[in-house]
Amino acid sequence: MLDLSFSKPSEIVKRVCDRLRLERLAQQMTQAEVAARAGIGTNTVSNLEAGRNVGFENVVRVAMVLGRTREFEDLFMPKLDSLEDIRRYEDSVNRQRIKRKSDGA
Repeated sequence: MLDLSFSKPSEIVKRVCDRLRLERLAQQMTQAEVAARAGIGTNTVSNLEAGRNVGFENVVRVAMVLGRTREFEDLFMPKLDSLEDIRRYEDSVNRQRIKRKSDGA
């Protein structure tokens, strides 16, 4: 497991894209095969692996083809380390947007 806490966004993108490429190669799939199964162009897969024009939906599509969507389950999961964290999270789930007051009020 890599500690990415001191990485720049571009470094994290590069690492994810490198892993995507290695996973594709480990499964002995060509870029064209992944692209066809993901419903995207071969150039898109090539760009993803190179870290260029990385669109999140395309990363998800390729991850689905490679059977690696489970890794997304922990993405942005709430950090609930205490009872207070749980209460705050539950309160935020029920929170509604507050309407702006009109200038005339």
